[in-house]
This record gives sequence, structure tokens and C-alpha cells, in this order.
Amino acid sequence: MITFDRLRDAVLGAGSGLVSVYRRTGADVPFGDPLPSHGAEMEGWFWRVTDPASGRVVVALCGVNRHPAGDWATVAVALHPGDIVRSAVLDDARADRAHFALTAGRSAEARFEASADRLRVDLDDVHLDLRFSGSFEWPKAFGGGGIFSAVPFLNQYWQPYRLGGTASGGVTFGGSGSGGDQWSLDGAGVYGERNWGAGFPDRWWWGQAHDFDGADVSVAFSGGVLRLGPIARPVCGVVMRLGERVIRITPPSPVHSEVTPGRWAVRARSWRHQIDLEGDGTGIEPHVLPVPLPAERRNVHTDFEHLAGQLRCVVRERGQVVFDGTSELAGLEVGSLPGRD
Repeated sequence: MITFDRLRDAVLGAGSGLVSVYRRTGADVPFGDPLPSHGAEMEGWFWRVTDPASGRVVVALCGVNRHPAGDWATVAVALHPGDIVRSAVLDDARADRAHFALTAGRSAEARFEASADRLRVDLDDVHLDLRFSGSFEWPKAFGGGGIFSAVPFLNQYWQPYRLGGTASGGVTFGGSGSGGDQWSLDGAGVYGERNWGAGFPDRWWWGQAHDFDGADVSVAFSGGVLRLGPIARPVCGVVMRLGERVIRITPPSPVHSEVTPGRWAVRARSWRHQIDLEGDGTGIEPHVLPVPLPAERRNVHTDFEHLAGQLRCVVRERGQVVFDGTSELAGLEVGSLPGRD
């Protein structure tokens, strides 16, 4: 009997050198591991940790950017409640191509370290130290972009790799001793994703939630202007874990999205499933996160993310509603590159 593990090992073992060359185009082979670096111009990792009991949200990101003068990193941490965002450009950035390991910066005031089960960040007065457990392994041959995950030379690739699990540890901020604050994040829910390519698209929109009144659910959507040579078109995809199942709806299946100020609407359809998402960030000031310009060795602040918005998710299977829930701790984002909004 051919199992998933045996099929994956057969694919990946068919010439690791060829697989490495293929990954440098941005694409992944079926059943490949998208977490290590592809060697692309921009390699991004993102974590979202939420505690529904306290209403706290912590977001962390690291982008390793290639440059002839030396690889550099875009790093940031954002906290809710509050308008706290700490971001930096760090030198000494390294992302391993064989396994998931990245580092940036070397000083106690500015450094970033991450692996599959650990995240440590020090940025000015914010210090984050988390361990992760109970991850949900990606079960499909192709990544978050569906068949487009295997198409070389796209400007952007996307992979939600951690669709569940819990965190332990916490974050301190605002100074040391009695002048600072400390949050425990023991038992908080975790989401993690990857993106990589030539840089961010001209425009993008995104959302994610996993706090649906105790339901074992995690959902994410990602949209943007996808380019392949002279061809450019807006696309959007949805990935959802519903218990032990992962539902992915991406082009060529129809996925329609509409983003207006403070509102996100996504309609995704496949032959079996329908997923309708309604996001609301009105009345909430977004956190402003950095976006790398890899060739210019600098960040711009044109990414606007609501850390605790509202997201309603309705899932139908063959026309019957199998899930209908609303999260009050959803991440909702919109952004654009300078001069291209």
C-alpha cells in the first residue's frame, strides 16, 4: 500500500540537487517542505498568537531579503490591546535552505531567532519568547497556492503552514522591572505562514482567524496582484482547517474578493465546498507594519493590519452548512507598494 509518507519520500528523493535548483525558481515540488529558504529575493515568515480569554494578540514577522551588499532582514512585533509596534532593519540575516532556521541581528536590543518550535525576538523594549506545540501538518501535495505553488518564477508564493497548535511563554514590553508589562501566552492559539518571491505584490489583502468560540477551526485568505512575466491579474485563495480536514480553494476555482475601507468579503467555490468570509475592521485603528523593498535595502510602512477585527466564516459542503462562526480576534490586512495603490 502506498502511503502519503512513502509517496512524499519518493518524490523528494528523486534527485535532491534537482529539487534544490527547482526551488530556487520559487516553486515547490509536490509534497515538498516550503518552510526552509528557497533562496528567493524575499523570504518571509509570519506568526499570529491569540489569547481569547484576555483578548490579547501578538504578531511577529521576519523577512530575509537578498542584496549584493549582504542579506538583511525586515523584522517586527505588534501587540493588541495597544498601539505597540516595534520594527527594524537588521543585518546578519540568515535563512537556512535545508531546514527551518532563521536569525537576524546580534545585539540584545535587536535580534530575531526562529525555528519550527521556537520564536525569540528582542526589539527595543519588546521581548518575545515562545515555544510551540501541537502543530497540524500540512496534508496536501501542493501548498497554499494550489497548483500555482509548482509554477516557477511567480512574483509571490504563499503557504499557511501552522493551522493549529498552542504557545507557551510570553512577552514583556514597556521597560524593565516595575515599569514594564508582562503577558503570559501559555495556551494561546497559534497560526503561522510563509511567503516568498521577488517582493510584495503591488497590492494585497489578507485575513486570518482561529478563535471561533472553541471550535477546532483555522481559516486564512490571501489576495494580491500575481505576476508572471508581462501577465498580471488579481487573485485570491482560501485555506481552512475544519477539524482534521484542510479545505483549500484557489484558482482555477472561482474565488472572488472585494475590499473596501474597513471591510473584506471573500467568496470561494469548488465542486464540493463553498466558503464565505465577511471581515469587519471598522472602528479599529490598524497597526502599521513594515514592508521590505529588497533591492533598496529599506522598509516602507504601507501594510495596515487590524489585529482584532471581526470575521464571520460560513462553510457549505454540497450546499449544506457545516460551519457558521464568528471570530472577534481576526487579523485583517490591506497594503500596497508606494505609488501603486
